[in-house]
Amino acid sequence: MTLQQRVNELVRACFAGIWIESHEHTDAIAELAGMCRDEQWRLVTWDIERGLRGPSGSPSEHDAGDPLAAVRAISSLADGETPAIVVLQNFHRFMQSAEIVQALAHAIHDGKQRRGFVVVLSPVVQLPVELEKLFVTVEHALPDRQQLLEVAAGIATEDDEMPEDAQLDAVLDAAAGLTRYEAEGAFSLSLVRDGVLAPSTIWELKTQAVQKSGLLSIHRGAETFDSLGGLDALKAFTRRAMMNRRSDGQAVRPRGVMLLSPPGCGKSEFCKCLGNEVGRPVLTLDVGSLMGSLVGQSEERTRQALQTVDAMAPCVLMIDEVEKAFAGSASGGVNDSGVSSRMMGTFLTWLNDHASDVFVVCTANDVQRLPPEFSRAERFDGVFFVDLPGREQKDAIWALYRQRYDIDLSETCPADDQWTGAEIKSCCRLAALLDVPLTQAATNVVPVAVTSAESIDRLRQWADGRCLSADTPGFFRKEVNSGKRRRRVTTKPSVN
Repeated sequence: MTLQQRVNELVRACFAGIWIESHEHTDAIAELAGMCRDEQWRLVTWDIERGLRGPSGSPSEHDAGDPLAAVRAISSLADGETPAIVVLQNFHRFMQSAEIVQALAHAIHDGKQRRGFVVVLSPVVQLPVELEKLFVTVEHALPDRQQLLEVAAGIATEDDEMPEDAQLDAVLDAAAGLTRYEAEGAFSLSLVRDGVLAPSTIWELKTQAVQKSGLLSIHRGAETFDSLGGLDALKAFTRRAMMNRRSDGQAVRPRGVMLLSPPGCGKSEFCKCLGNEVGRPVLTLDVGSLMGSLVGQSEERTRQALQTVDAMAPCVLMIDEVEKAFAGSASGGVNDSGVSSRMMGTFLTWLNDHASDVFVVCTANDVQRLPPEFSRAERFDGVFFVDLPGREQKDAIWALYRQRYDIDLSETCPADDQWTGAEIKSCCRLAALLDVPLTQAATNVVPVAVTSAESIDRLRQWADGRCLSADTPGFFRKEVNSGKRRRRVTTKPSVN
């Protein structure tokens, strides 16, 4: 439903207080002006610089330059018959005044009788407790693909500037998640730089726009599954889940996977490779940046970040070390007044109900710090345990990083029992950095399996029979001693 349709319904239902959450005030006012023009309603806008203005931008006959005067003028603008809508831009800045709060309450109560409507247009919803029950909130959503196509058509007016088919889809994918103003700028820059609408330039500006919020970052590297050794079962599962299409052309939307493992086993690297493998951008959610100092700010930032993720679909969303992000929720949030519990609730609700094509990859090193409902069925398509690499995987990782750091293949590898892929990479990098043999560089590497042996053993014990194996099809089974030989046993899930 469009902004016009939502506000039209609310006005006809006589909701005298309407709060529109929008970062695009010019477009929101244009939509409201079109609605009022069609319905022959009166529209007046106000901001702190220009005061009250009529629909054409000319000064209103009511001189209301300060916020309190603007609110008091609302009652005189309504005649009791034709609806009069007063749009107050960025009015959340003035809600700290008790006089303004009381004046708004009076204006809303009088507006129900006199057909006067207060519309606050703001990028955030910050209602004082006195007004919470008097306002209904409406979200001015970011443009969808059809609206972005209309913006692109208005910028690329020459025949050879607008791409077609798959290239046009790539341009719209790159612009998804941008505001209308940002999309116009990205399309214009692409025409100046490339002579045609090109996804690369749009992605450049989109990455900057997303990073400005500080809540999300975009990874667009060149890594693929070929640059990541091991994890064969996990690779095959995610590739098939995201690329599979039924014979009737329809697709069942995948949800995501949760990866549990000791540190350094390739979880984060897998997420980065997955995006390129399936042709989607990888968004990383920094949960620490969601925490705010004001009451309700953390929850608002969480919703804002998830709305941006939805708008940028199709994409891959990575939340690294999720148990640290929502650690307080496991104890009921007693140490942070329940903030982490509410953030977790918001995320779980979105994870279960979102309709956008977002593939979520959560990584964790300690599942016991997460509430059990986090990994229940239908939150994720699968929960995988990524163990320390076996011999075959280690050989592939050694070969990969020997080539990357230009290390002679004839060099002897050090003893790598219980090493992770990160430790193999560290050994190769140190050998290249210090210009020493691999065996000497290995003396600077202390495996996490040694420093955290007890916690890793507990992690394997928990994953035994509860998680899928990332290396081979079937459930993960804890490694068992068999004399001097260690072996991994996997059991395929029953189909019954």
